[in-house]
Amino acid sequence: MAKTATTTTGEKKTRAPRKAKAPLTTRENLSGLISTARKILRKDKGLSGDVDRLPLLTWVMFLKFLDDLEIVHEEEAVLDGKRYQSIIEAPYRWRDWAAREDGISGDELLDFISQEYAVRTDGSSGKGLFAYLRGLAGEGEKGSQREVIANVFKGVQNRMVSGYLLRDIVNKINGINFSASEEIHTLSHLYESMLREMRDAAGDAGEFYTPRPVVRFMVQVTDPRLGETVLDPACGTGGFLVEAYDHIAPQVTTPDQRRNLQRDVLYGQEAKPLPYMLAQMNLLLHGLEAPQITYGNTLARKITEIGHSERVDVILTNPPFGGEEEVGIKGNFPPNMQTAETTLLFLQYIMRKLRVTGAPVAGGSSANRGGRAAVVVPNGTLFGDGISAVIKEEMLKEFNLHTIVRLPQGVFAPYTDISANLLFFERGGPTETIWYYELPLPEGRKKYSKTAPLLFDEFDPVLAWWNSREENPQAWKVDFSAKRTAAFEAATPYWQRAGDARNAATALGKPIRELEQACQVAGNGEKATLQEQLRALKAEQQAFELTAKTAQAEGDALYWPIYNLDLKNPNAKAGIEHADPMGLIASMRTHEAEVMRLLGEIEALVAGGQA
Repeated sequence: MAKTATTTTGEKKTRAPRKAKAPLTTRENLSGLISTARKILRKDKGLSGDVDRLPLLTWVMFLKFLDDLEIVHEEEAVLDGKRYQSIIEAPYRWRDWAAREDGISGDELLDFISQEYAVRTDGSSGKGLFAYLRGLAGEGEKGSQREVIANVFKGVQNRMVSGYLLRDIVNKINGINFSASEEIHTLSHLYESMLREMRDAAGDAGEFYTPRPVVRFMVQVTDPRLGETVLDPACGTGGFLVEAYDHIAPQVTTPDQRRNLQRDVLYGQEAKPLPYMLAQMNLLLHGLEAPQITYGNTLARKITEIGHSERVDVILTNPPFGGEEEVGIKGNFPPNMQTAETTLLFLQYIMRKLRVTGAPVAGGSSANRGGRAAVVVPNGTLFGDGISAVIKEEMLKEFNLHTIVRLPQGVFAPYTDISANLLFFERGGPTETIWYYELPLPEGRKKYSKTAPLLFDEFDPVLAWWNSREENPQAWKVDFSAKRTAAFEAATPYWQRAGDARNAATALGKPIRELEQACQVAGNGEKATLQEQLRALKAEQQAFELTAKTAQAEGDALYWPIYNLDLKNPNAKAGIEHADPMGLIASMRTHEAEVMRLLGEIEALVAGGQA
C-alpha cells in the first residue's frame, strides 16, 4: 500500500487537483494519425524511404477521399430526386474493401490490390483493384474523373510486402473524414509538409517540388484574376496551381463564380506518373474537386498547332532543369530553334501558349490584354548562346520581359545548387527596359540549405519595390532597346558585306559549272587553259565565301552578346571573394587564349625574319 504523505504536525498533505487533459485539436489528431501511419510504413521491408512511403500513403488517401466525395454526391442526388452514377463501382469502392477494421488482410489484401485477377471482397472473381482502376480510362469521356483515376493508377505500384501492415495503414487512413472542411484544410498543410520531406529525401525527385515561398511570390506579383485561365505546363506536385487557387478563391462572391473557378480556370500538365498522382491529391486536398491536369509530355505536340482557342492568360511554372528531350520531340519546334534542352523547349511552348491581345476568347469577346508568365530558369538560360540566344531574341522581340529576379544559391537545395532566376514577361513586345532585382542572402549566410531554407518574409523588400520601382543596391535597370539598336547598327555593315560576298560567290556558280562542262568535252590543247580558268574562278569563289564567313562572324560578335542576360549587379561590391568560380575560370581561359594568340603572332614574325 502506498504511503500517505504527511506534514510535520501529522496532518495529511492535500494534493493539487489534476488539470483535465485538453482535447486534441484537429491538427493534432491528424498529425498524430499521419505520424502513426508513417511509423507503420517504416516497418515494411518493401519500402525504402520517403520516396516510396509518401506515394503509397497518397494512393490510399486518394481512394478514401474519392469514396467520401462520392457519398456526399450520392446524398445530394437523393435529395434532388436523381439517380447517381458512381465513378467507382462495387466491390472496388473504399467502403466495400477497406472500411471494416477486420476486413481482408495479409496476402488476400495484397492479391486483391495488385493481381490482374483476384478473389474480390464479395467472394466473386474478377479484376484486381489496380487493374480495375486502370481500366476506367475506356469508360469515361476525355478529361472525366474516370480518366483521371485511370491515369493516376497507371504508374502506381504497391511496394508493401506485408499485407498485415497495409491493413494497419488502411485502418488509420479510414479515420480521416475527407468530407469535413476543417480536416481537409489541416491535411492539406500536412501533405505539403510531407511533399517537402520527400523533396529533401528524393534526390532528383526534388524536381517535382518548387519551394513554397518562391511559388507564393510568383503568384502574388503575377496576380491571376477570377475569369482568367491559369496554366502550369510542368506542374509537378501542383504547387503553383494550389497557390493560384488560394489567390483567386477570395475573389469568388457567387455560386457561378465558384463553379467557374472549379472547372474553367486552373489547368496543368505532367508527364511523370508519380508527380501526376501527387498533384491530383494536393489539389483535391486544397479544395479543387476535379483538377484539370493532363497526363503526358507537354512538349509532344507541334507548337505551330496551338491556336487562339488554346491560349491562356497566365502561365506559372518551373520547367525541369538540365533535362534533355528525344529527337522526335525536337521536331515539334521551328528548325532554327530545335534543341534537346528541356528548359528552352518549354520557354518556346510558354511563348506560344500566351494569349494575344485582341484575339477571340470564350464567350465571343476579344482579349483586352496579352498573356503573362512567371517562369523559373537556371543561369544557363540567361547566358546561353547559339539556339538559346535565338529563342531569347524571339522573346525580347514579341514579349515584354520586364523583370528578372535573381535568386541566391541554394534556394532549390538539396535537389540542385544551380543558381536560378525568375523571368516575368508579357505578350506585347518588343522589350524596352529590363528591371533586375537581386535577392540577397540573409546577413551572415553563404547559401541556403535543407535545414535553413528561403523564407517568404525575405521577399518583402521585392514586394514593396514591385509597384514603385527605383534603382537601389539590389535593383537596377537595363535599357535593352538602346542596346539592341546600337548592336544592330554596329553589326549591319558587316552583315551587308557578308551578304554581298555570298551573292558574289553564288553568282560565280553558273560560270564554274559551265567551265566544268566545257572541260569534259574539250580537246587536250584547250583543256589545260579551261582548267586554269576554272581554278581561278573557284579560288575567287572561295575568297568570297571566306569574306562572307568572316564578315558574318564579325557582325554576329557585335550583335548576339546583347542576349546574354546574365548581368551582374552593378551596385555590388567588387572583390575576388564575391566572384563566381565559373566566371573566374572563364576569365582565365579567355586570358590564356589571348596569350596563345600573341605567342603565335610572335612566332610568325620570328619565322618571317629568319626566312
